[in-house]
Amino acid sequence: MHLAYPAVLAALLFATGLYGVLARRNAILVLMSVELMLNAVNLNLVAFDVWLRDTLHAGQALTLFTIAIAAAEIGIGLAIVLMVYRNRGTSDVDKLRDTAEGREPGRSDETTARPEVAA
Repeated sequence: MHLAYPAVLAALLFATGLYGVLARRNAILVLMSVELMLNAVNLNLVAFDVWLRDTLHAGQALTLFTIAIAAAEIGIGLAIVLMVYRNRGTSDVDKLRDTAEGREPGRSDETTARPEVAA
């Protein structure tokens, strides 16, 4: 088998994952896109390991470590998304931007507070 076939497939997988990371607003879909990118890297590692005929199979060993890291990443990522969803009520990445940026220097709490509605 030629090296071009898995390399092209890995490039397409990586491009699809990159598009998903850049275009999606849902945090779970962003995590799935990151997993797709990691799988493209794993495909490249195994393909080059077979192509080079490495006796130690370093590419396959590195792929196992990458799979373990990806599993830990998705577990922690889903835990963070669930906690944010419980606290904020949404997993939209654009609406969660204020958690990372904090308050603006000139704003006080009085201007951001909601006005009370008279009953």
